[in-house]
Amino acid sequence: MQYRNQQDKIDRHINAYATQSFRDQADRDYIAARLACRAELMPQFLWAAQQAVEKYIKAVLLYNRVKVPKLTHDIQRLWALTSSLPAAPFQIELSPRSLEFLRDLSESGQNRYMEKPYAIDGYVLADLDLTVWELRRYCQVLNVFGKALPPAEEAMVTKALADLAESSPKSPHKFGLPGGFLEGVLTQPRHPARAGLVWNNLMYSVRKRKHIKVKDFMEGANPWLYLFPEMLDELLKYSPIPDRIAHAYRDHLDSIRADPTKRP
Repeated sequence: MQYRNQQDKIDRHINAYATQSFRDQADRDYIAARLACRAELMPQFLWAAQQAVEKYIKAVLLYNRVKVPKLTHDIQRLWALTSSLPAAPFQIELSPRSLEFLRDLSESGQNRYMEKPYAIDGYVLADLDLTVWELRRYCQVLNVFGKALPPAEEAMVTKALADLAESSPKSPHKFGLPGGFLEGVLTQPRHPARAGLVWNNLMYSVRKRKHIKVKDFMEGANPWLYLFPEMLDELLKYSPIPDRIAHAYRDHLDSIRADPTKRP
């Protein structure tokens, strides 16, 4: 690889970092989420799905050099930052269904230790598949900020933008990311993760699928801390809880003390 200057070298390595640390890891989280859903381990599904979507958004932000002011796992805050892409030659478009799933996942996804109630209702695996496919299309180098590229690389970026503009969830199998981890899994029939990726998946397959079997999930649970918030101070002596969660439970406890009928 010949670099035009030091800044060009840095830019290329940052893009490689975005691919390896965010997009490829998100691809793995996505397959893990699908496997958890297939096994009906729904809290694990939510956590892996949240991790995947978070990393995809962070990849988009890093490819387009959008500063994240503070390390955050809040999907909604990260998604809001995509509206400030600097002079991008494309516009991120997600369907209403995907945007709704982002909101739901932002509420329920970060719940590794059952710190708060969760509820799942609907065709959540199909929702995840659509959201990932729509969002992941932008996880590539599409913006070079006016930098002059060698003709071959310029043609690659031009083709990527054209493919993006023509992509449609009506024929998702026709769109792929060059060098993508998911694309690599799809092309290897014996890859251990392939079955988890293609199982009942309308969006990722080597051919167009017209029908799949989907399950309408309805599941939820309340954590013990929600049911008995009086244990909070004693629990904090032995097990740390994020400040925002602890504050929420103090408010919850205050509301119960003020009105015992509010106890779950």
